[in-house]
Amino acid sequence: MIKNILLATTFLTSSLLAQYNYQIQEITPEVKQRMFKANSWREGCPVHLDNLRYLRMNHLNFEGKTVSGEMIVHKDVAEEVVHIFADLYEIKYPIRQMRLIADFGANDWQSIEADNTSAFNCRPITGKKKKWSKHAYGKAIDINPIENPYVNRKGHISHKASWKYKKRVHKNNTPADRAVLLKHDKATKIFEGYGWKWGGDWRTIKDYQHFSKR
Repeated sequence: MIKNILLATTFLTSSLLAQYNYQIQEITPEVKQRMFKANSWREGCPVHLDNLRYLRMNHLNFEGKTVSGEMIVHKDVAEEVVHIFADLYEIKYPIRQMRLIADFGANDWQSIEADNTSAFNCRPITGKKKKWSKHAYGKAIDINPIENPYVNRKGHISHKASWKYKKRVHKNNTPADRAVLLKHDKATKIFEGYGWKWGGDWRTIKDYQHFSKR
């Protein structure tokens, strides 16, 4: 299944953004091979490949260019995810890159170090080896993880590049600053408008990059 959506005159600001395009596909043999090789999906994962969808969709990168990113999510949320990212594109929310976690050997640490926005990964909850993460169901998205770090109960941030983002404020109008997600930002509200819960609202730990859907 391949679909395209055109966002028109609402994009007319100082310059016209390129047309927003997206694709929703079942997992192809090529994508399946990438997932198997990286172990981002394997036998015993809580969701079958038949219930996952491969997405390609436009986003603005940190250089202000329209590029095509890729993501895997559960089929139940695929349609709304491409519309969420259409809305993010419309407000010119920047995303450094959007690649499958398989490109990083299914290693969450390496994906975060690359400031990669991703979704599906068959892995447990951070710090809880016996409980599956929402990412393992394809119903969680981590967006710009360097600018939106995971902060543990003691206030520790593991990734050095994220230390300067512990204080949650907008400081300037650089792409990295605009990528920071705050409670009342338009980008955060877009996710919440589709019923996604934000990790920045958690009481003990804070996971500012994380949005999930029941």
